[in-house]
Order: sequence, then C-alpha cells, then structure tokens
Amino acid sequence: QVQLVESGGGLVQAGGSLRLSCAASGLSFSLYAMGWFRQAPGKEREFVAGIGRSTSSTYYAESVKGRFTISRDNAKNTVYLQMNSLKPEDTAVYYCAADFYGTGSRYRTYNYWGQGTQVTVSS
Repeated sequence: QVQLVESGGGLVQAGGSLRLSCAASGLSFSLYAMGWFRQAPGKEREFVAGIGRSTSSTYYAESVKGRFTISRDNAKNTVYLQMNSLKPEDTAVYYCAADFYGTGSRYRTYNYWGQGTQVTVSS
C-alpha cells in the first residue's frame, strides 16, 4: 500500500533551520506531484509548498516564500522541505501529500497523506 513517512521535525529556536523529508513507497513516485501542508493547534490545515512531477514547477504560501524551499529526488522517492529563518508561527504538524499526475498546486485534491511530523519553534 501507499506510505508517506515524514521525518526531520523537532524543536528549534526562532531563526533556526530544519529540513523535513518525506519518503514515499507503494506508488510510482515520478507520476505524483508532492505537497507540504501544516496544521497548527486550533487552526485549519494550510498549504505550505508544492512541487510538480518534475522539479520545474514549485508553489509556496506567501507566509513562507523566501524562507522555505521544496525539492524532490525521484531516484530516492523523497520530497524535502528546507525551512530557514523559522518563526514561532511556523509551529505546526507538517504533512506531506501526493497528487497523482498533479502540478503541486494548492488547489488540487491530494490523494495520499502522511502521518505528520511536529515542528516547534521557540521564541
């Protein structure tokens, strides 16, 4: 079955960096666009970043533009989210998701979701 497993979350001070990874199995990874979403306590899940099936198209939420970078390695079936200049408001559970034949856009319906990894940014 399809599995998306996130890793790399943790506790970091404001201004610090983290790199999240999402390892995919059970699917033809290169046929899926990938996205990162997050959900903070008491808030709705929101789109963070997306990447198309190749690496040519990427999308970001305004709140993370210039600070976060999404990338993928199709040979390793893995998508990454490099997070720099972290702020306390970035604290959330971060989820990766896969969209069959998608573009990485926030407006797509993502087919598969991981269990999430906690990111906590202290002030």
